[in-house]
Amino acid sequence: MKIVLYSGGNEDDNRFLNQRALELTGVKSPKLTLIPSSSYDAEDDFRFFVQEFSKLGVQKFMHFCVDIPYTKTVLKEAMKSDLIFLGGGNTFYFLKHLKKAGMFSHFSKFLKRGGVLCGLSAGAIILTPHVHTASFPHFDRDENPWDMKNLSAMRVVNFEFFPHYKNSKRYDAELLHHSKKTTIPLYACADGGGIIVDNDQISFCGKSHQFFQGKKLTISNYLG
Repeated sequence: MKIVLYSGGNEDDNRFLNQRALELTGVKSPKLTLIPSSSYDAEDDFRFFVQEFSKLGVQKFMHFCVDIPYTKTVLKEAMKSDLIFLGGGNTFYFLKHLKKAGMFSHFSKFLKRGGVLCGLSAGAIILTPHVHTASFPHFDRDENPWDMKNLSAMRVVNFEFFPHYKNSKRYDAELLHHSKKTTIPLYACADGGGIIVDNDQISFCGKSHQFFQGKKLTISNYLG
């Protein structure tokens, strides 16, 4: 299983993670597919995606939205990719439409055949057991106007992920409080950081912290 979770940031911040994600494909000329969280502004997202990965030599790209009608042919072509990248945005909206489209089973098959599955911010949270971390802190969270109750997600990793983390007392207070209510660790990463899962091996990029059972531990200050 090959997964890369991105916190966020600009193109320079994420260049190391982009390079590692491509290396994980093991393919000389990989095909990449972007699945944005929403079809709104998706063309701009795709343009930026192509721009960044083109700098690393990628030439094959595909763009696939799940919140608007699509054909089986488009879905089939997307699943033939070497790397699928789930974009950022509203976590609840993205989760709603991924579930509606039945994408989790397709992603599972994709991972089993050796594909690399990446997620940025909301896309990364969706790869965890549930999307609770999108609900807090109260001053910086995703809105859930659809009043979604079932927040279970893909569960391809056994930890929670908190993107855009800022090392401050008010962030820590809510993350520590949440960590007391769960049985799995929560990893918080600042923008430019992330987590790389290569089968049984987990490595961290950037400023990363673990919140577990009411305690905070600094994992890494490595900047790729």
